[in-house]
Amino acid sequence: MKVEALKKRLERNRPMTTITIRIPEDVIEDLKRVAPLLGFSGYQPLIRAYIGQGLRADLERLEGDTISALVASLKRHGVSDELLQEALSEITPR
Repeated sequence: MKVEALKKRLERNRPMTTITIRIPEDVIEDLKRVAPLLGFSGYQPLIRAYIGQGLRADLERLEGDTISALVASLKRHGVSDELLQEALSEITPR
């Protein structure tokens, strides 16, 4: 994830929208029980945290897959491993 996008994600007062989602009652009860044990003020912040964790993992996996596919394609087109490593080092955070 790009640094600027990450900074926006960390802002406390990001705009929010209301949604409706059907979740089994027993799951809500478990969330309410677990939330304070994990330091959350309620079950809704815990749900947002769970969604955020899953979303970040998927974005990282999908963006990583794109880079891997690009590298494989460049190799098939004759770009050397040395040149690919040099290019990747330029875009990898230090």
